[in-house]
Amino acid sequence: MISSSQEYEAVQEELGHLEEWLSRLQREHPAPTQGLSKAGIRKMIARLHEELAFYEGSQEVKSVK
Repeated sequence: MISSSQEYEAVQEELGHLEEWLSRLQREHPAPTQGLSKAGIRKMIARLHEELAFYEGSQEVKSVK
């Protein structure tokens, strides 16, 4: 889980790289291929979105207190 603003920024950067990678794969290989699947990349992206949302929510709770 993300515990600092530096980790948050690193995850956002990683997310951007994964989204670019997925986009490139979708353009270059529209049909399913072997290796790391587009679905696998989507799962990694979803996991990072969940971590970002959890961190953002915890920061909102801290600011309300």
